Amino acid sequence: MKSPHPIPLPQRERGPDPLPPHPAIEVPSPERRSSGGGRRRPLPLRERVGVRVLGRGLLGLMLTLMTIAASTAGNEAMTDAVAAKAKPSIRFAEVGEPAGVRLMHSTRSFGDRHKAQVLQMFTEGGAAAAVADFDNDGRDDLFVVDSDTGKPHHLMRNLGPGDDGLPRFEDVAAEAGVTGGNDPLSICADALWLDVDNDGWRDLLVARFGTPILYRNLGPDDGGTIRFEDVSEAAGLTAFGNTIAAIAFDFDNDGWLDLMLGNYFQPKNLLDLDTPHVLPNNLDYADNGGGVTFWRNVAAKDGAAAQVVGRRFVEITEAAGLAHHTGWSLDLGHADLDNDGWQDVYVAGDYGTDRLFMNREAKDGGRVFEDVTEEAIGLDTKKGMNVEFGDYDRNGYLDVYVTNITDEYMKECNFLWHNNGDGTMIDLSKETGTCDTDWGWAAKFGDFDNDGWEDLFAVDGLRSRGEQNYIPLLLEVIITPGIDFSDVNSYPDIGDMTWSGYQKQRLFHNLGDGTFKEIGAAAGVDNDLDGRGIAMADFDDDGRLDLYQTNANQPALLYMNRTESAGNWAELVLTGTRSNRDAIGARAILRASVGGRTETWMREVDGGNAYSSQSTTRLHFGLGAATRVESLEIRWPGGEVEKRTAADGRPPIAINAVTRIIEGKGMAR
Repeated sequence: MKSPHPIPLPQRERGPDPLPPHPAIEVPSPERRSSGGGRRRPLPLRERVGVRVLGRGLLGLMLTLMTIAASTAGNEAMTDAVAAKAKPSIRFAEVGEPAGVRLMHSTRSFGDRHKAQVLQMFTEGGAAAAVADFDNDGRDDLFVVDSDTGKPHHLMRNLGPGDDGLPRFEDVAAEAGVTGGNDPLSICADALWLDVDNDGWRDLLVARFGTPILYRNLGPDDGGTIRFEDVSEAAGLTAFGNTIAAIAFDFDNDGWLDLMLGNYFQPKNLLDLDTPHVLPNNLDYADNGGGVTFWRNVAAKDGAAAQVVGRRFVEITEAAGLAHHTGWSLDLGHADLDNDGWQDVYVAGDYGTDRLFMNREAKDGGRVFEDVTEEAIGLDTKKGMNVEFGDYDRNGYLDVYVTNITDEYMKECNFLWHNNGDGTMIDLSKETGTCDTDWGWAAKFGDFDNDGWEDLFAVDGLRSRGEQNYIPLLLEVIITPGIDFSDVNSYPDIGDMTWSGYQKQRLFHNLGDGTFKEIGAAAGVDNDLDGRGIAMADFDDDGRLDLYQTNANQPALLYMNRTESAGNWAELVLTGTRSNRDAIGARAILRASVGGRTETWMREVDGGNAYSSQSTTRLHFGLGAATRVESLEIRWPGGEVEKRTAADGRPPIAINAVTRIIEGKGMAR
């Protein structure tokens, strides 16, 4: 399908103006165990190559590569000029302790239950973090999830910079009333900010292996303290599910955020089991997972919901065309992949194929999801862990990055689905250099040096413990004829053994030519903790994206971006009026002049993409050497398009600044 708003192919000019340098900050090193059997000892388990049936086959690969090559052809002189300029070196400093956010995560202990260790290792997720400005003071805050019985969550209010320039955070979860959820029969696994009722105060959803909790943001009380109340039951969110992922977006563009939950296990309470058959029934084609549930946000006309929140959620999974997916959903992501103004969905499936659902018009005039997996990307047998979108090659179509498992035992390789713009995608992870992130988890696109090209940070590592390796024991299970993989009794206890642990995090620098270079060590982010989530935001408002990394059963890390000589930038905070208040699904296209040429960038506001993560809803643009924005186009979720161009010598927005824009009203003062 052709884009209704085609975007010119980008030029590759670089040469950013410097930002003021920041003082050096000592980076603490996490404790590391000595090398041994539990640390990357090679074992010939079995290499897995995912089965993909690409709609365009070899011809498609050739055409795609030709298209990418064409986007940079004819720019030899410019490339030489760029190469002659000093490129900024991406650098981060870990400051979690002084900032007050090096918070310890605890996975759920199953106590003395039968096969407790097996159940625990299948639920070692939950180290989630979500970014939002919950108190409307203009600074992005953090909600950090814990998972063990009785453990409280943390609502970290951003207080702004201290005397040393570092942001300071304070935990206000207790006074806000959002610490709960880890009761004896529930495990908290994810968190999501969304403005359910469009009142301007972001509400909070805590996803659980159990029933979800929806906290309504009541705003400030008489003393100025932000309070929340549990409105889960009134809002209709009472169905049990083993939910590991949650995203919010406006499925039907009616101005209200709908909710999709990704469920790992079937809806059986793992803390009160009546059967041992709860694990995947096949390592490559499992179909006994929890699938997804989809909830439409509707007006509450009577009852408690009308009095308390004014809105409620109604499950429409089957009507929306999603009920046939019964795989082990590990992550969800939404974006407009065909540029038609409607949000599509990608589901990362563990133990089986991923799924791609396109948002289509139904026969009755409503909306429905169409499963286009086979024709668009093909079926696979990999272990999908993460869903993230970004236009890494700036061709005007959002691409998809999915982490899988690529270590010494399973050679799956990640997916970097290049969007061909015709309803098909092709995996270019090997060609782009982004194939290997070991046992991958969350990954996020972001322009970390503001050179105009989105880079990619990914976390990895399953379980780092003692010197003994769990894989030999697991291998005996895998090669046993007739083994019932769904039975918890089939798996040996793990004890203090390591399983794909002590793996280095990856940072892929976008070189602007369709490839990336891994620079994690040089950038200072190659810790070997068991990463799970990535919450990305500009926490100190300096125009450089920062990273908050959560880790399973380990402390979280805050990486502040200290890249010197970074390029120019612009950030947008969008507020919907006819559209949903947080402008989830809004797309901004920015054009700026660089050396007499017009460069184009595109960003889209998302509601919770990436595993165990929610990043800022601010749209961040690295502009490289551009010193002036020529035009800005915003396509709001409801379909309205606003265009702003330079007039009377004044640009539509300022560079190196945060601009707030209200739908239909222009820039906020």
